[in-house]
Amino acid sequence: MATRHHQEDAADFLPADPMPAINTNFDKDLEAGKATTEHVENASIAEKQGAERDIHYDGGDDAAKPRTGLRKLLRRNPSMEFMREVAEANATELDPYEVKRVERKIYWLIVPALFIDYIFYYVDKTTLSYAALFDFKKDLDLKGNDYNNLSSIFYIGWLVWAIPGNLLLAKFPLAKYLSINIFLWGVFLMVQASSKDNGDMVAFRFISGMFEAVADPCFVAITGMWFTRRQQPTVIGYWYAGNGVGIALGGLIGYGIGHIGGSLASWRYEFLIIGAVCSLWAIVMGILIPDAPHTAKWLNRREAVVTMSRKRHDHHTVEKRQLKWDQVIETVKDIKIYLYFLLGFFANVPNGATSNFGTLVIKGFGFSTLNVTLLQIPYGTFIALMILMAIFVNHKTHHLNIRTLLMAGVTCLTVIGFALMAFTKGTAPRLIGYYLTGSSNAVFVLALSLVSGNVGGTTKKVLASAAIFLGVAVGNIVGPYSFLTSEAPVYRTGIIVCMASRAAEILVILGLRFCFVIPNRNRDKKFNEGDEAYNPDVQVFVDLTDKQNLHFRYVA
Repeated sequence: MATRHHQEDAADFLPADPMPAINTNFDKDLEAGKATTEHVENASIAEKQGAERDIHYDGGDDAAKPRTGLRKLLRRNPSMEFMREVAEANATELDPYEVKRVERKIYWLIVPALFIDYIFYYVDKTTLSYAALFDFKKDLDLKGNDYNNLSSIFYIGWLVWAIPGNLLLAKFPLAKYLSINIFLWGVFLMVQASSKDNGDMVAFRFISGMFEAVADPCFVAITGMWFTRRQQPTVIGYWYAGNGVGIALGGLIGYGIGHIGGSLASWRYEFLIIGAVCSLWAIVMGILIPDAPHTAKWLNRREAVVTMSRKRHDHHTVEKRQLKWDQVIETVKDIKIYLYFLLGFFANVPNGATSNFGTLVIKGFGFSTLNVTLLQIPYGTFIALMILMAIFVNHKTHHLNIRTLLMAGVTCLTVIGFALMAFTKGTAPRLIGYYLTGSSNAVFVLALSLVSGNVGGTTKKVLASAAIFLGVAVGNIVGPYSFLTSEAPVYRTGIIVCMASRAAEILVILGLRFCFVIPNRNRDKKFNEGDEAYNPDVQVFVDLTDKQNLHFRYVA
């Protein structure tokens, strides 16, 4: 913890040399903050309250300007006055009871909201696999690789929009941006119910994939904004457990829809019902969830300061919604970014296959259509339990810094699962193998926390998230084509490809560990030799990357 005490002189909050080039507008920002503060001191009570809201929400060159509707939406950076209060809080010991009270508020709103988001996110993506059980292929006259194409086109849309969609995260308010996209998920899911042929479904699936491209990066960014680096793996695990609940809920919904005797085909009801509820939830999400701690209506000024100050030991900087090209260049040169991509790719070749063909594989074991939907309930439950167990073990062993080793160990379970599916013949061992493959979801939870906790710099963090999810998209595109129509319902080649992909994933995880451990050792050595000095002001005011900030330590 910083023990240096800040003085009232404004110069005390400036970045120390040689860092001013990183934020060339800082002097102007500070003067704007001063001007606004002076105005507040001379205003009437009503004017003062309004101006204080402006100080709380808007910073930089715009602090003294009136906010139009569009500027109010787009420019929500914290003001210099607010950042100064955070710096002052960083120089003191926070009251643990106050921190606990603030965190309780955050947990009870942010975590349940993201959990529900993820339920819809996964149910939306797997609706196609349930539709395939209910004459979907027959009604749309699907032949050959048409179903494989429908599985992949979703992620082609995702891939097309991944970079531009995620770059917008550096500009638009996170919660509003996510809510709009969730609303559009639901709209285009309902639109898919109107498909009359394969061409219609291809177009609608492509557009749906575009709007879902920003989902996981948004979830990770929101988690990184509200929670400390130590808390992030647990929080990500909580909302990612919505994956398993989504699978179980999808199976239950599929079973119920299978008994509907309406005028429409069962698979059309699947798209309509899930899409409508998803869009309704998006409206609730947009109303309840703030875009940042300093804009939260349910936090007072002091609570917002505590929310940010409690993250002082993360060695992260104040998030600012702007694109920084020096961070873009650093990202391109960082080998870890490419390993994040490969991690996303190898983890999702099996996911793209099993999320779309899993129900068909189980049906090939000899189960009826409705029983297949019911068997997804224990599968989803197992996934949720594995996720919770993984975050519990990670929490208990965080001091050992062995997160990547835990990831590699759990991935071995998925390799065993695919081996049972590929090389055994009995129904029971193959079904057990299928359930074991669900362990991979626990691994991906820990992988997401590596990105959110091991990347510094607003722009670099957004691009790193984009990299892993580009890998996710490509893996999900490739995966379905390994399941050959000629091998239905066994799909042995596809299952072996999934097994090999999981084995490659283990190698990538170990490669990342090497890239984390070595810099940590080198930086510790420099500090022990006295080559570097700690500067808390730079960490508060300058948007540094993990490479620029030598105080940064990677979670390995």
